[in-house]
Amino acid sequence: MNEPLLRELVPAVIGVLVRRGADFASAEDAVQEALIRALDTWPADPPRDPRAWLVAVAWRRFLDAARADASRRGRELVVEAEPPAGPASADDDTLRLYFLCAHPSLPPSSAVALTLRAVGGLTTRQIAAAHLVPEATMAQRISRAKRRLAGVPLDRPGDLGTVLRVLYLVFNEGYGGDVDLATEAIRLARQLATLADEPEVAGLLALMLLHHARRASRTGPGGRLVPLAEQDRSRWDTRMIAEGVEILQTALARDRLGEYQAQAAIAALHADARSAAETDWVQIVEWYDELLRLTGSPVVRLNRAVAVGEADGPQAGLAALAGVDPALPRYAAVTAHLRERAGDLERAAELYAEASRAAASVPERDHLTRQAARVRQLLRP
Repeated sequence: MNEPLLRELVPAVIGVLVRRGADFASAEDAVQEALIRALDTWPADPPRDPRAWLVAVAWRRFLDAARADASRRGRELVVEAEPPAGPASADDDTLRLYFLCAHPSLPPSSAVALTLRAVGGLTTRQIAAAHLVPEATMAQRISRAKRRLAGVPLDRPGDLGTVLRVLYLVFNEGYGGDVDLATEAIRLARQLATLADEPEVAGLLALMLLHHARRASRTGPGGRLVPLAEQDRSRWDTRMIAEGVEILQTALARDRLGEYQAQAAIAALHADARSAAETDWVQIVEWYDELLRLTGSPVVRLNRAVAVGEADGPQAGLAALAGVDPALPRYAAVTAHLRERAGDLERAAELYAEASRAAASVPERDHLTRQAARVRQLLRP
């Protein structure tokens, strides 16, 4: 059975049910039940028209639920007539669902989960496994999100920036269980790029592709973190890099620069270098300047300091840290790197150890611990 096709049909089917009179939460529940039935029956008896089959089964599920709910009997008389789906296209429905699932009233974790279910077509079990939480916990998270969206019209315009942030959160979740969320985020970004003719959507897709192209080289044996400068570049996916660069160049040509395009430009410069030593750090600093102008983000300012340190020397990098909050994640690690390059090994070792204690993940903690040990070894007579 073609599961990717099944997932792609989900938002369009939800849209049909909503336009027939179902509320979003009920429509989404009905489509999920139809998906479960499809997974059971399609391998042995595939339908001629998968979309029509899903619509028919999901609509019947919705009507059954409506009939069973005494408080909806008045509405049941309306939906029984099964009004036509209307002139809106499946693409319109999918785009509206993107905006609805990334609604500003939802916390990021709920927006991610709801997007994966309603737009991505994943089951609650798959989403829970990918996030390494119990299925019941994820079911409650999705239910709360749907309750919060009760009464929000499907056709109300949403914020594209919020949609893109949610997709980038999905991408950064990486891999867990039997669902590769990075790959799923790329699939959803491709879909969104066909629906929304905006350079920032293309910028996000390019950014994802350029980062994902390096995935195979990011970890060593036992999940050991491999920094960019030490990665085996022969393992980078050159086809994916070429696609990302082409998408980015087309977006940049429209002269409507946004933060994802700027981030993708930085990633493209890293991907273009045959070795760490050949990286065009001067141009990377220029792109960080653009990104800082667009976002004002302290994280961008921190990353820019690293680039300045590579382009103009460690003292310049340390000077670029002025004004950056020391409490910022990775501040100690960045400062340690620059201190080491400046020859202040004793302070660098202290900072690497400090950074390891504040690391957000086990691989990052282990990497920084090894860095601290390596620098301490250099200090020995």
